[in-house]
Amino acid sequence: MPLLIDSRRVDVSLPVGRILQTSPQLEERARNLTSQPTQVVGASGFLYVQQRELAATTPGDSLISILGSEDATTCHILVLRHTGSGATCLAHCDGSDSESEIAAIMQAVKSLTKTTEGRLELHMVGGFNDQRQLSLKLSRQLLKAFHKQVEDVHLVTFCVTDINNKKENGIHLPIIYGIAVNVKTGEISKAKFPDRQPDEDLRSAYILTGGSMVNIYDAEKEQLNIGPYSWLPFPNIDFWLIQDDKQILDSFSTSPQAEPPDFAQHMKSSLKYLKDNPHPEVSVFPKGKPRSYKKKADGQWERIKN
Repeated sequence: MPLLIDSRRVDVSLPVGRILQTSPQLEERARNLTSQPTQVVGASGFLYVQQRELAATTPGDSLISILGSEDATTCHILVLRHTGSGATCLAHCDGSDSESEIAAIMQAVKSLTKTTEGRLELHMVGGFNDQRQLSLKLSRQLLKAFHKQVEDVHLVTFCVTDINNKKENGIHLPIIYGIAVNVKTGEISKAKFPDRQPDEDLRSAYILTGGSMVNIYDAEKEQLNIGPYSWLPFPNIDFWLIQDDKQILDSFSTSPQAEPPDFAQHMKSSLKYLKDNPHPEVSVFPKGKPRSYKKKADGQWERIKN
């Protein structure tokens, strides 16, 4: 069945900006989201989703009530929610394999939905008017991938590219870099996240080595699972570790002028992790099992044995 706006079939061949204009309500919701103050989300009850990750849970989760992701420039952050079960998935997509990523998002929500009452609602946020038009390309890819799904998917938030764009000193930038979703209410908010644990460098290193999208959360067990991952030694890593911030930005970002200030530092930290762990199956996952965690009441992650 098709992707729908206001219960009408979306013509995904239309320009992205034109799709937004087909629904005054859709455009108004996007503008309202961009005008929100940015909320700072604390660690309690929160799960951070990195690029090329997804996480899904339900309102019945006793440990996690908020999913969120940030640092989306040309990337898009997606939230898919079933209104009957409340099952909610948040994913950070970069266009590496949009069709398989959307299939994984759909499966994550469907596997947590035991009722036929309700509908699937999609929120899509991210991208801006970048010079290479990578944001626009990704918006189109994601729309087409959802349009191919068997189930009806209702697009209720579409805050991408043009409408998520601002200009500062002649430079195009995203208005929204990050969003949070309250799993219990379905509310979407503009947000930032000081806490991105656990295993932030490990998870980023996996992306740098070309890893595909992974589901990091087991909602039934209420636990976060990282890996097990394996990768080949990163080429020329000593060279990259001595480069200045500008070189790192230009080489590793799709939109160097739009990245947050800590991008280069974060990238070098991930590269250092790769240097220190050229064979993660030995140093990080010696028994071939994931690194598993539970969220504690104080917001910290506690490592658990598998």
